[in-house]
Amino acid sequence: MLADSADDPLPVVVPVVPQGRKRKRPAPPTPSSPAPSDPGSTNGANPTDVLSSRVDLTSRPQLSIARGPIFVPVSEGSEYFKTDFIGVNRVGFRYVPAGINPPGHTLPCRTIESNPAAYRVSWEDRSPFITVTKDGLGLHGTTGFRSARCNVPMAEGKWYMEVKVLRGGGEHHTENNRREGSHVRLGWGRREAPLNGPVGLDGYSYGYRDKTGDKVTLSRPRPYGRSFGTGDVIGMYISLPPRRIASKKDPHDPAHLKRERIPIDLKGQEMFEILEYPQSKEMTALMDYSGKSTSSASVPSAPKKSSAGKIPERSGPSTTNKPAAVPLRPLPVLQGSRIAFFVNGECQGVAYQDLYDYLQLRQTETQRKKEKRRTREGVKEHRENPFDDGWLGYYPFISVFNDAIVRINPGPEFEFPPPRDIDALLDGEEGSTSAERTWRPACERYAEFMAEQWALDEVEEAEAKEDAIRAAANDKAEAAKKAEREKKKQAAEARKRAKLAAAAEAQQGLRGTPASADDERSTPGLSALAGLGQPSPLRHGTTYEGHIYGSVENVYSPAPTPASNGEVQGGQSGYNSEMEADNVEPPTPALEPWKYQSTDLSESSHQNI
Repeated sequence: MLADSADDPLPVVVPVVPQGRKRKRPAPPTPSSPAPSDPGSTNGANPTDVLSSRVDLTSRPQLSIARGPIFVPVSEGSEYFKTDFIGVNRVGFRYVPAGINPPGHTLPCRTIESNPAAYRVSWEDRSPFITVTKDGLGLHGTTGFRSARCNVPMAEGKWYMEVKVLRGGGEHHTENNRREGSHVRLGWGRREAPLNGPVGLDGYSYGYRDKTGDKVTLSRPRPYGRSFGTGDVIGMYISLPPRRIASKKDPHDPAHLKRERIPIDLKGQEMFEILEYPQSKEMTALMDYSGKSTSSASVPSAPKKSSAGKIPERSGPSTTNKPAAVPLRPLPVLQGSRIAFFVNGECQGVAYQDLYDYLQLRQTETQRKKEKRRTREGVKEHRENPFDDGWLGYYPFISVFNDAIVRINPGPEFEFPPPRDIDALLDGEEGSTSAERTWRPACERYAEFMAEQWALDEVEEAEAKEDAIRAAANDKAEAAKKAEREKKKQAAEARKRAKLAAAAEAQQGLRGTPASADDERSTPGLSALAGLGQPSPLRHGTTYEGHIYGSVENVYSPAPTPASNGEVQGGQSGYNSEMEADNVEPPTPALEPWKYQSTDLSESSHQNI
């Protein structure tokens, strides 16, 4: 399977940048996908292609087990390897193997396993500076403290596993001349705990040190048990209360199960890319153990010297009203939870109890308003998930320093089996004997967890089908509304055209022009009378009382009429040069003054012709 993927690599497209021209940096509006791999890996120039279309996936095989990883030995003959062909969880993102869904599914991908399909260290959820064995049970450090988590979390119940220290407790490796020896820290941690530091670095993890036997969390060591080193077997026990059921009446309850993940192509392997849960300011505030107030409003700042070396003048109190600090949310705990460790079968007692809840803190109203911003249409973007995505819980957390080596034993057979009732031993009930074992080996959690993930896949598929049906109905309703709006628009345009035509007809009727004619020059026979069609410059002339010009026995109206055009082309005008020369007074009309009689255009036209 790995050979097939190596023979058919994805095409690599590298943009060409002209020399002397800097490549433009796009401003990222949202967190960009790093899709990281092991250091030094250069396979794939565009490793984060989003798999969104069924057409794009028809040529891909439908896998039930992921192709990766590819093991690269750290040296010839070594049993420890670097891993390639995977995405390493860092830079705020995490990666889970995905497989193509068969035809007929709405979602393009589903959750699949990776080899070996058993409880082990996670290929993706570990520091790339930790090398591993092929079975995922052996870990080897190469530098300062780096950590790895196992591939399945514990969300409820009582679980036990062993870790054997093959090199630790300050032992020096003969091939290195490092001043510090090899050290190991073991414990339990949440997803938010960083991998580039040891367990117990912050409040998200609880650790046990080999050098002193101290327990450590929030980077504060406290006396606990005996120290341990090379050859010792450390038993790790955790007890968690039943998982809290989310309230159906509270849509903002963090206990709701909801995934926010995007399927991508990473070096030819389908992967789910997930935006990692951020560390809350409430948990970060726990690291401030100085005892000083976190508010610096009353602390004077150091004066800044000017360019001339003079100290600025002292001013009065600032009148700037700083916004009040947002109060911190309470940190819930898991009542009755506890962690204990064993060294070679010897119980060291309760190390931690009432652990912090692994669920996210309830979002504030301000945070919810920010999340309501709509993403760009057609573009899938990551969004912070305030709910449980099914991967929350406490993970076995192994930290190695320098050349330390450990090996995990998730069971079911242990080198130093614990008592059947560990809680009774921790509570000091030595005389109680339990017929049944009250705890479970960690190896049994893997099959249970994968069943939970596949059940979530089915829920997501059903929801996606409902959303598709709802979206199709909405599109159909929107298309009907659009057609109705277009029909109304056309009807409105038709009414508007009819109104304009009626207005034009009324205006032409006032001018005495037939309603069917757009212009007086379009009337049949009128162009022959008008010659070139130019109107008479005297058509707006005014006739006065007691005067008549020409033989036409009427007085012309001040309003222009077609008759005025006819006079220019040969109509008999009552005014001529002979009358002016002889100074002959025109005859007085028989009509009463200021009474007008319109001239029939058709008759005068026939007379003139």
